[in-house]
Amino acid sequence: MAAAAGPARLVRCGQKDELYRSGLRSVAGTALHGLAGAKRWLEWRREVELLSDVAYFVLTTLSGYQTLGEEYVNIVQVDSTKKRVPSFLRRAIFISLHTVVPYCLEKALLHLEHELQAEAESRPSQSNPALGLSSRTLMRNWIQKRVGDLTEQQKKVVLQAVYVLKQSIPLLHRLHLAVFYMSGAFYHLSKRITGITYLHFGGPQGEDQSIRSSYKFLGIISLFHLLLTISVHMYSFKQRQRARQEWKLHRNLAHQKNTTKEKTTGRHSRCTLCLEERRHTTATPCGHLFCWECITEWCNTRTECPLCREKFHPQKLIYLHHYQL
Repeated sequence: MAAAAGPARLVRCGQKDELYRSGLRSVAGTALHGLAGAKRWLEWRREVELLSDVAYFVLTTLSGYQTLGEEYVNIVQVDSTKKRVPSFLRRAIFISLHTVVPYCLEKALLHLEHELQAEAESRPSQSNPALGLSSRTLMRNWIQKRVGDLTEQQKKVVLQAVYVLKQSIPLLHRLHLAVFYMSGAFYHLSKRITGITYLHFGGPQGEDQSIRSSYKFLGIISLFHLLLTISVHMYSFKQRQRARQEWKLHRNLAHQKNTTKEKTTGRHSRCTLCLEERRHTTATPCGHLFCWECITEWCNTRTECPLCREKFHPQKLIYLHHYQL
């Protein structure tokens, strides 16, 4: 007799599938590394992982077979009616949403961020190994053309939007996981969108029902933790906005007090971000000096030193009181 698969089976199925997919990605990556060398492997690593995932689901789900994880827990895919297996089109859409769409979204955000940063720093965009394909790809050229048509203000807004979107995607996945724990259906967001659920055949039917309350409790805890995380992010953002407004309010007055002292230091006291005399000198952990407003504005989108590219947390910035050089 068939029954709706509970959350425990869905979690075990997802973990088992991820285990086999990671093994397939590892084998494919090792083969590419051995045939083409480390440079090509680094450049095409994400594409090889994508092809491995697509191949796994094409040979199982799209072909009408169970995945290894589904076979392990003895569950079968069904559509929203729970009377038929998903159609070929529905399965194809699921595979695209589960593998191709996340890859394209990740690459588009990386390319867009890279181009906007290159424009902001007034330097020609260079190939980045994290971007995978070379700068001659269609996506890269299309984004480069669109970025070139934007005004400076629009570029700043888009760069902020890219940052917010990159921060929001993990939060969306955490929200979906919390909803799954509470509802017991749709372990993957792509299956929720396509309406693919599972039926369990054979074995004790009450196995998952006995622990469903535990999953619901876990979902409530996850949801509260997510809300707390969002609240902390929003509070930090408001604090940065208020500090920036206060800084701009008192900036001119502070500048007048420090102008006489800083003029004697020549070009060594210039901030490399605004190319003006440093105001309220601030040091990064690597030892480079900038204006407080310039480096904090920089850290809103990039947590690295503008000069040496050393990564650091914005909390590590050191405001130098009474600094005269």
